[in-house]
Amino acid sequence: MFALNKTVMLLIDVQGQLAQLMYEKENLFKSLQIMIQGMKILGVPIIWMEQIPNNLGPTSEEISKYMSGLEPIEKFSFSCCGEPLFMDKFEKTGRSQVLLTGIETHICVFQTGYDLIQKGCKIQIVSDCVSSRTRENKEIGIQRIIKAGGEATSVEMIFFELMQAAQGDQFKQIIRLIK
Repeated sequence: MFALNKTVMLLIDVQGQLAQLMYEKENLFKSLQIMIQGMKILGVPIIWMEQIPNNLGPTSEEISKYMSGLEPIEKFSFSCCGEPLFMDKFEKTGRSQVLLTGIETHICVFQTGYDLIQKGCKIQIVSDCVSSRTRENKEIGIQRIIKAGGEATSVEMIFFELMQAAQGDQFKQIIRLIK
């Protein structure tokens, strides 16, 4: 089980034309919008990554409009862990339970999750908040994370796991968000 005070969310490379080519992109964008809003309600930090934005373009407007107050970190390596600015920001959170979201599941999302598992972190890949250009590559990426020692979850599952009880203002806000 993930704990609210130990969890961080990674938003990986939902950028430019590539994001528009994702398998079931409308569902991906809707789930990411809900996920980001929910993490903000719950006070879970979000680390925002972009793969070579000068080449791939900025984060898609459908997603970036929910990222107010945050700045993306540029990366060149497929794994976020290959970027020193990411590692610095990640370590400063003091958190070791990581929610993986973004694209592409079988490349940057997988390699980041794998590297974090090797560093001793607990990983959950948010299955409705990741995608690849094909369904097969999305599924392979999720399966590889699980085989490496991570777990799969969904937006609703992780919200309720982090809240643990049906009470309080955060619960009411999350329910409004997912209905």
